[in-house]
Amino acid sequence: MGRFAAFRFTVDASPSPSQVVVLARHAGAARFAFNQCLALVKEALDAKRRGVPVVVPWSGFDLINAFNSWKTSAAAGRRFVVDAAGSVEIVATGLSWRAQVCQQVCEEAAVDVGRGLAAWADSRRGERSGRRVGFPRFKRKGRTRPSFRIRCRMKAGRPSIRVGDPTAGPRSVCLPRIGVLRVREDTRRLRRMIRTGRAHIRYATVSCKAGRWTVTVTVEAADLHPARQHPPRPDADGGGWVGVDRGLAALVVAADTTGREVARVDDAPRPLRAALPRLRRLSRQVSRKQRGSRNRAEAVARLGRAHLRVANVRRYFLHEVANQLVKTHDRLALETLHTAGLLRNRRLAAAISDAGWADLARIIGYKQRWRGGRATRAPRWYPSTRMCSACRIVGPALPLSVRVFRCGECGHTADRDVNAAVNLAVWAEQHHAQTRHPEVRGPVINASRGDGSGQRPRAGETSPDDGGTPPPRTPVTAGTPEKGGVS
Repeated sequence: MGRFAAFRFTVDASPSPSQVVVLARHAGAARFAFNQCLALVKEALDAKRRGVPVVVPWSGFDLINAFNSWKTSAAAGRRFVVDAAGSVEIVATGLSWRAQVCQQVCEEAAVDVGRGLAAWADSRRGERSGRRVGFPRFKRKGRTRPSFRIRCRMKAGRPSIRVGDPTAGPRSVCLPRIGVLRVREDTRRLRRMIRTGRAHIRYATVSCKAGRWTVTVTVEAADLHPARQHPPRPDADGGGWVGVDRGLAALVVAADTTGREVARVDDAPRPLRAALPRLRRLSRQVSRKQRGSRNRAEAVARLGRAHLRVANVRRYFLHEVANQLVKTHDRLALETLHTAGLLRNRRLAAAISDAGWADLARIIGYKQRWRGGRATRAPRWYPSTRMCSACRIVGPALPLSVRVFRCGECGHTADRDVNAAVNLAVWAEQHHAQTRHPEVRGPVINASRGDGSGQRPRAGETSPDDGGTPPPRTPVTAGTPEKGGVS
């Protein structure tokens, strides 16, 4: 087994009322367990600040044990029993509803709290790239998407999560303590992979968005067939790179080092622009309804379904574009775009959000790894748009209205997007030998913590149980800051 893949299925639009109640109950149990585990952590941290010798449950395993001990204690639930003599006795009952839900839901919620705490600690130590991660917060019912996760276990020789069970039909997903959920999409591909032993179900995530329940089945699958993978290249071979320039006039323009355009996507659907009239009308309907009324809730649901359709159309098209690129080219070079900074431009924010540049790069990255290819990113400040692909001279910045690149030194003329794609391919060909970590965007160097970039750790920030000793000096990755331009 070499990769993880997820199959998303939409639950039938008309599930029975009992199924909706069961799904909502499990989602509420997951939210309750998350909040309670976080409360246990905060209580332990407060006690430790007061000098009380306590152990803070920090990892997912510790949080599971802490929650299991709490849910059967008197703090979770108790009752008063009065006998005939009039004496009162307190009997600990624990959570009265814990037998109505699958216990794995609460355990997975505890694991999520542990992951959030680990991400917060790593971010404070400077061991996590990207924006600084805050301390986990409590989940509020009205502002949190209902979701829960269940692991797949073997019971009586059969898995607890089954797709297309013979007794339930091909388009169904069977979950423990929930039962059979009818789905809309065809499950033939996943059932074939499970039947032939090329995939094993690890867990299923059930979530609700815009009133639609979805089941995402995560499997550990075997590598793609060698016929569907790219042939391996020797390490000394630095050719074959194709630059991919993302823009607004053309969503994707790909070209090789010779200047030949190999792919161009001009007919992007732009679902947000197409749905803006309907979204404006639905938004006005929401604003006209009284807060807290049933009519407002129905109007919000209609608006949410409209936004969900926009996201689904965009995601489907991005997968098509990524498949087209990774199936035909084994080496792709993209530019590092600072999307968050580009969204500050109020004139281009809507168009950039509608293009989905970040999602496209993410999809290309993991699909290229599945096929044995390589996908790299140029540094943030690489002038792919201003550089001449013929003489390599960097010229002045080009306004967006200029769609043709003209070099003032050699007189080379080319399409603006094609010129940028060629420069990306040339950069990748020149830097293909650099060793790169798959989770970072910069070249790996052997710089010590004091000399490299990133946040500096301070005493007492490694973990709540640490005595304040800073971590040892270890090699870190000096990443290149992100930035990009609109082409």
